Amino acid sequence: MSDYNGYNFIGNTRSARGDVVLKSWDATTGLELAPSFYQATMDEVDSACKIASSAFPLYSKLSATRRAEFLNKIADELDILGKDFVDLVQQETALDEARIKGECGRTSNQMRLFADLLTRGDFYDARIDTAMPDRRPLPRADIRQCRVGLGPIAVFGASNFPLAFSTAGGDTASALAAGCPVVFKAHSGHMGTAEKVALAILRAAEQTSMPDGVFSMIFGSGVGKALVNHPAIKAVGFTGSLAGGKAICDMAATRPHPIPVFAEMSSINPVILLPQALENRGDLIATQLADSVVLGVGQFCTNPGLIVGIRSSKFSTFIKQLSSEISLKPSKTMLNSGTLNSYQKGCDALQNHPSIKILASAESVENKATAYLFQAESSLLLSGSELLQEEVFGPATVIVEVNDMEELRACISAMHGQLTATLIGESEELAESQELLSLLEEKAGRVLINGYPTGVEVCDAMVHGGPFPATSDSRGTSVGTLSIDRFLRLVCFQNYPNSLLPEALKNSNPLNIERLVNGVNTKSLIEE
Repeated sequence: MSDYNGYNFIGNTRSARGDVVLKSWDATTGLELAPSFYQATMDEVDSACKIASSAFPLYSKLSATRRAEFLNKIADELDILGKDFVDLVQQETALDEARIKGECGRTSNQMRLFADLLTRGDFYDARIDTAMPDRRPLPRADIRQCRVGLGPIAVFGASNFPLAFSTAGGDTASALAAGCPVVFKAHSGHMGTAEKVALAILRAAEQTSMPDGVFSMIFGSGVGKALVNHPAIKAVGFTGSLAGGKAICDMAATRPHPIPVFAEMSSINPVILLPQALENRGDLIATQLADSVVLGVGQFCTNPGLIVGIRSSKFSTFIKQLSSEISLKPSKTMLNSGTLNSYQKGCDALQNHPSIKILASAESVENKATAYLFQAESSLLLSGSELLQEEVFGPATVIVEVNDMEELRACISAMHGQLTATLIGESEELAESQELLSLLEEKAGRVLINGYPTGVEVCDAMVHGGPFPATSDSRGTSVGTLSIDRFLRLVCFQNYPNSLLPEALKNSNPLNIERLVNGVNTKSLIEE
């Protein structure tokens, strides 16, 4: 598994049956990079899905310990990708070396986190209600429940995180942890990076004797529909645009047998500024908020795209401070020309609206993204204007000044669903802001106090999700160990002989996991 040749991965087999050749480009110079990549044919998509389906009964029946071994080995293989790999990622994405190395570490550590989850065993959510044969008026049967994998999962790679939300990213890690083979659709913006990571995954699969088909990867912009519609695919993980996510949701819903889509799409991540905080540390907030807006050229789904404060002299001073900070930010290269074009179109739409004005912009440089600070009238937010609700993916943010607390609450109520919402204030005013916090909790999957949303910790407690259009299903998360829930389903086992039960439900508790037995959480065995 060492050939770097632009071929598709049909399980362990490399395949290039098609005639359509795709190119990868240097994000900074625009020059073509080698090798060329081969768009998957419909037959290749079919083969990838079928081999995943064949692998599922084998892979899903492996012990959690064996799957953990696989994930740990993937992490090891990612860790030894060297300077040549970092250079390739940098060429394809224009991300700096420190960011790439940090994302590499995040990606391998994410794999290890899921391996730890498998070892811990709480993902089974094992529940046991033992038989009550003498119960009156009717006896109770022995009833036990745990969670099992859904089946093969289609995963679409993200543009902005070539590692942590792509080939070996959170969707892939959580699906593999759940016992589900993955068919990954590589993003066109970093196909070389995707291939190198896919090779690492398959080296790990070979070293741990995983079944052929546990992981496949296909290239091509025209293959997504065939992948989503294939009957072997049982769920979809997607990170990308609102239009793309909605299209996939529509396809999945109209299949003869509909499947769930877990799409992370669009969020403007509002930041609410309370008066006393601006009074005490407005200059610091301006500096930190500007840094958050332009971090990674604004190419984060948690980028703070909307800032709301109450009219006052301190808020006016803050606006001037934030304008000054934004104007000093250097223009930078985005992930690719398509991302830059979309960003410029979004900024043009804001600039051309009569109720929106530019407060500040950085120095413009050709083929680079310029940071912008816009100000919009509060009436736009209150009226539900789609322009203010739509994410502008890049280093831009919109500030809105409201008249009073009542109007602030109304503006929050008018917002669509978000990945994050932030409240910045001092202790005294935070203590009086429970109503605001309750409104923000209704709107977002993660609510921050006195922080900035652009860092997403990979941990057990993280939620990276939220109401539509932030995601297609507000009940889940795409980051953290609970993201495994998306690719598991419940199965109840009634009147099963102990010998036929899954390991998680056997009387002797061979996995030594905590289970809910007759309403009590315990690791104790069950007497025969």
